[in-house]
Amino acid sequence: MAHRRATTLLFLAALAAPGAFAADGRPERIAAASGPALAEWSSRVDGLLRSRQLVPRVTREDTMIAGRRHERLAQYHLGVPVFGGELVRQSDLAGTVSVFGTLYEGIDVGATPTLRSADAEARIAARGGVPVGRHGGPELVVLPLESGYRLAWRVRAFFEQPFDVRQVFLDAATGATLDEWSDLQKQVAALGTGVFGDQKKLSVSPGSGGFTTADRLRPPLISSYDFRYDVNRFIRFLNAFNPVANLTAGDLAFDSDNVWTDGAIVDEHVYAGYTYDYYFTRHGRHGLDNADIPIRSITHALRREDWVLFTPDTVDAFFANAFYYGDGIMYYGDGLPPSVVYFGQHVNYLAGGLDIVAHELTHGVTDYSSALIYRNESGALNEAFSDMMGAAVEFAFQPDRADYLCAEDVFTPGGIRSMQNPQAFGDPDHYSIRFTGTGDNGGVHINSGIANNAFYLAIEGGRHRLGTTVQGVGGANRAQIERVFYRAFTAFLTPNATFAQARAATIQAARELYGTSGAVETAVTQAWNAVGVN
Repeated sequence: MAHRRATTLLFLAALAAPGAFAADGRPERIAAASGPALAEWSSRVDGLLRSRQLVPRVTREDTMIAGRRHERLAQYHLGVPVFGGELVRQSDLAGTVSVFGTLYEGIDVGATPTLRSADAEARIAARGGVPVGRHGGPELVVLPLESGYRLAWRVRAFFEQPFDVRQVFLDAATGATLDEWSDLQKQVAALGTGVFGDQKKLSVSPGSGGFTTADRLRPPLISSYDFRYDVNRFIRFLNAFNPVANLTAGDLAFDSDNVWTDGAIVDEHVYAGYTYDYYFTRHGRHGLDNADIPIRSITHALRREDWVLFTPDTVDAFFANAFYYGDGIMYYGDGLPPSVVYFGQHVNYLAGGLDIVAHELTHGVTDYSSALIYRNESGALNEAFSDMMGAAVEFAFQPDRADYLCAEDVFTPGGIRSMQNPQAFGDPDHYSIRFTGTGDNGGVHINSGIANNAFYLAIEGGRHRLGTTVQGVGGANRAQIERVFYRAFTAFLTPNATFAQARAATIQAARELYGTSGAVETAVTQAWNAVGVN
């Protein structure tokens, strides 16, 4: 989630022929689901597995179609992972059903770094950074660039000046920065009152002299943390190499009489549970990683009245923003005082938006499945999927208030994006007018409007601004499109996915779930046609 102040391929229709790769760092996209090409790729994948050029990253049984299995296969070169290189192979008892992903060939770098891991970490420290989280590193990788391949140290690091979490790639020979970008993706029964004065039931646990926001009734532990406006505590957390271990029981929100009146705490806790329930009941998914990893939410890190003491970048990132931090941790800013008009809008507690909470948790789902790189087209798909599932959870649990606006309950009036009409916020609704600059991590929020509009049209149908008519499945059947996009984004897409691959993956998912040439496949195909992804 990010405030819009932050300033969206050609599809290989048959698929790439096996063995045909570019040798200058450009990816070769694979989307094989039928015919001789599928048989060729199935055989090639087996060979790459035997030679350890592909290594299983995770294998899971399909929760939607019995007897199916999905293997995520990471690409390696001389024992070193290739950043963004990954295939997903779907199979059943008869053999391979589909292969999607991105591979690189012609890699011409060695696997022995001149720069040590400790040296790479020291260079990050010299810039004021600290490696953090599950993807902290330093991790030795082969980095594909437009100019070719480089051996690099990948570090996910927190920087205090300015506040940010960044993916940084350092040349493993010279220590020079090769690439970098921001990685912030911008029970006991109790009664609580939410941000907007509505009463809710929440699941809490007995604590010393009262109750804490630790929901132990669902399969994963769902915990909500109150940093009580302790800025130093917040900075210590952000600087922790292992942020999960840095959260303590003393950080949990606490109430003595079990009648909860802190709206932000109530909503972040309840809505995290709603989102878990949606994924489980609609898609059979067990939480963010499909294995019930704990879900942790943080709020009240910075007092909203103190916003004037901070730089605009910090206000955008930590006051008027929510984000997925990694390792199952979500952060929700406190917004701004009610009297403040910020770029024409008032900004309330971010945790008060159900679609915002579902959006951030969906970044966690993406992190543990397709791991879409938060940059360019894959980053726009990452943001779009979170918007889609945010709307889906809103329609499931707040049908009387649900719509296709994003964050409209918190950013008033109007929200920050529209799936129905992206251009109302200056975002493209067609691939031909996508943003191609470097701002916004290559348009991750801006270009999300293209896929968002396809999702909307596949459900509701209608005539696109440029003239294409879509026969949607209708609001009564929205679950069909939700299941199609969920399956495609979690089971088929890989880290460097493009819009064209998302189109191919959703069409494949529609065929598998609802039949070839049926109403669902027609709706999905027409929707992508309408937004110019062909």
